[in-house]
Amino acid sequence: MRRALFPVSILLALPAAAIAAAPTALGVFEGWGAFRDPATPRCYAIAAPSATIGRPEAKGYASIGYWPKSGIRGQFYVRLSRPRRDGAELRLTIGSRRFILTGSGVHGWASDARMDAGIIAAMRAAPSMSVESTSTTGRAIADTYKLRGAATAIDAAALGCARIR
Repeated sequence: MRRALFPVSILLALPAAAIAAAPTALGVFEGWGAFRDPATPRCYAIAAPSATIGRPEAKGYASIGYWPKSGIRGQFYVRLSRPRRDGAELRLTIGSRRFILTGSGVHGWASDARMDAGIIAAMRAAPSMSVESTSTTGRAIADTYKLRGAATAIDAAALGCARIR
C-alpha cells in the first residue's frame, strides 16, 4: 500500500484551518485513492479517468462515497470530462454490465441504492469501466477508468467511516 504524502513546503504555505479541514488520505491503491473528510464527515474512494475522448473541459472523476450520519453507504458518483447534452443518455459500462445513470451537466449518479450496489459489485470484478454520453456540442463523451485498486480503495473508504454514527 502506498500512502499519499504532501510536500512539507505545500503544507507550510497553507493556513492552519485549511490543513485541519483537508481530507485525510487513507491510502492510494494503484490509480484509486481513499480519503476521509472529518468536517462533513464522509469517506470516499476516487479516481481520475485513465483516458478520455477529446479535450476535457472539466476535471472528470468517479467516486464511491460514504456519509454515515446520513445513512448513505457506497454511493456511486461520476463527474464527466465535458457537460452532457440535456436528455442524452448516460451509460456506465463495467465489463459486460451496463447501467443507465441519472444526473445533469457534468454530474451523474446511480438512480437508487440497489444500482449503487450493482455498480460496486461489477467494479470489483472488472478491469475497467467507461462512462459515455453526448456533449452539449454533439460530440461523444467517453471517460474510461482502470479498476485495479478500486476494490481496496472502496473498502478503505468504508472502513474509514465505519465507526462514525
